[in-house]
Order: sequence, then C-alpha cells, then structure tokens
Amino acid sequence: MTPDRALRRIAFLLEWRGASPYRVRAFHTAADAVRDLPSGPVDAARARQLRGVGPVTAEVISQASTGAVPTYLARLEAEADPGARAGWDLAASSTGDCHLHSDWSDGGSPLEEMADAARALGHRWAVLTDHSPRLTIAHGLSPDRLRSQLEAVADVNSGTGPDFRLLTGIECDILDDGSLDQDEELLGRLDIVVASVHSKLRSEPGPMTARLLAAVRNPHVDVLGHCTGRIITGRGRPQSRFDAEAVFAACAETGTAVEINCRPERRDPPDDLLVRAAAAGCRFAVDTDAHAPEQLHWQSSGYARAARAGLGADRLITTWSLGHLLATRGSDSGPNSA
Repeated sequence: MTPDRALRRIAFLLEWRGASPYRVRAFHTAADAVRDLPSGPVDAARARQLRGVGPVTAEVISQASTGAVPTYLARLEAEADPGARAGWDLAASSTGDCHLHSDWSDGGSPLEEMADAARALGHRWAVLTDHSPRLTIAHGLSPDRLRSQLEAVADVNSGTGPDFRLLTGIECDILDDGSLDQDEELLGRLDIVVASVHSKLRSEPGPMTARLLAAVRNPHVDVLGHCTGRIITGRGRPQSRFDAEAVFAACAETGTAVEINCRPERRDPPDDLLVRAAAAGCRFAVDTDAHAPEQLHWQSSGYARAARAGLGADRLITTWSLGHLLATRGSDSGPNSA
C-alpha cells in the first residue's frame, strides 16, 4: 500500500457509491500531491503542508505511508459490493485515453503538459484530439495548424522514453451530411480519429441517425464521441434522438468504438444506451475528454460504468497495448476478432 494508491482507490470507491464529484476530486488532488514524496513514513502534520491535502486525506497519507491499509479505505472496502472489484480492476488496467485537448484548441494546457500528466498516471499512450476547423468557438485546427501540430507531437515523442507515446489525433466535427470536418489526406495521417456531433443536436431522429451512420462507416473514424451530446449539469441539454440499434450495429460492424465519455457534465452515453451498445457487441473507449491535466482522473468513473454494464477489458480499447490498438484500428470486424 502506498499513499498514492490508497487515495486513488478511495476516490474510485467513492465514485462507485455515487459520491459528489467534489469529494472524489479531493482524493485525486491529494494523490497528485504525494506522487513525488520519498518512500517512508509521513506524519499527518507534514502531509497537511502539501498543496490540496486536508485533514482526512492527510490521515490516509500518514497511514498508507507505513504500508498499512488506511482506516478510511478499509471501511469503504468493507461496505463495497462485489462489482466494485471488477470496476477497480478495469480502471487499474487502463493503458491510455483516446480523447485529450490542449491549448491548441479549447484546452487550458500545452500538449507537453497533457502528455506528462498522462504518463504520470501510468498510461502507455494518449491521443491528442483537438477540435477541427468548423468549431471556431473552440479555436479548431485548420489543415495548416494541424500539420504544425503533427510536428509538435513528433517533437514531444522524440524526448520521451519507450514507456509512453503521444498519438496524433483529432476530435472531428460530424457535418450535417455525415462527412468529416477535415482534409481526407490529413485524416489518413492521424493515429486516431474521434468523430463527434457539435451542432444541430436537436435534429429529428431520421436525419441524426443518417448523420451518425455515415460517420461511423467512414474508414477514417475510430471512435464515436459523446454520442448523444447531452449535458446533465447546470441548465443541461437533452440528449439527441437517433436509432440507437442501427447506429450501434454499424459501430459493431465497422469496429468503431463507442466512447464512454467521463466528463461529469456528460457521462455519455446514458446508462440505458450503454447497455444497448454493449448488447450490440460494440467496442468502447473510456475517455476523459480532458481539457486540463487534473481532468485525466475522471477516467475511473467511466470504468465503473463499464463494469456495471458487464464489459471486460477485451471490449475496452483504452486497456489495449499500443501495438494492439494501432494494429486493430480500421478493421471492419467486431471486438471478438481483435
């Protein structure tokens, strides 16, 4: 037991129980604070001096630093239902994240910081997916800016070791007719393409279904991003309406992964559609859609949802090795052939 591991597991178990995101975030923040502490006992008073550490997390740090299971964690473990173990095992098996933004579009941090944060979490790879040109409010990347970003990603990878790779990608707008908002030649050069709808989200089911079907059948598309476009916090936004059976069947047929978006305001798809996509045989990408380094912690909530839907690691491309991910992308068969 280490302080970092104890704090992350507490955060996961709190998420599993449906605790407030703010409460969960406190334990992730404390885990970030102790990452660089030297091994050995740390008393609670010293832990309280760390940025973002309060009295509860300080006590957890103090107890775990001696190798003991903290009292707080032991209580949560005793109260957890059996499914929590499956969820934690999935979260622990995560190798990457297919959906990250940087300050090249609407993210708040340089791509180098996003890559460093992903690697610090133990990821072996992560995909930089800044927005495409049509989303001007998010400072989407023109073809020329995307070409420049490809060079920037190559520079980052030249300075990292063999244990991590930042993959090239894009969150590409699905246009009204289902086509993609970026040059075909550039899309073919990217490692991963996430395709998402950001406009006319209240279209009638027929046009929206046709739009999504065209996108998931596009050979460049690897992941269908936040498929309903819903927002569940604040004023909210209702989910888009479409023929879920047809869209998920197409995803299963083409090998296009359905994103389990972990942003607290999205949690997309809703539980009922997640179950239907699982029944259809889809692959899934458990993605944070992170716009800042600390948001990469959101991924564990998606793995909890995946476990509740009965999904195993073989269906979750964000638990795959880099080699398997890149070898399998673009295949036209379902997850059982991977």
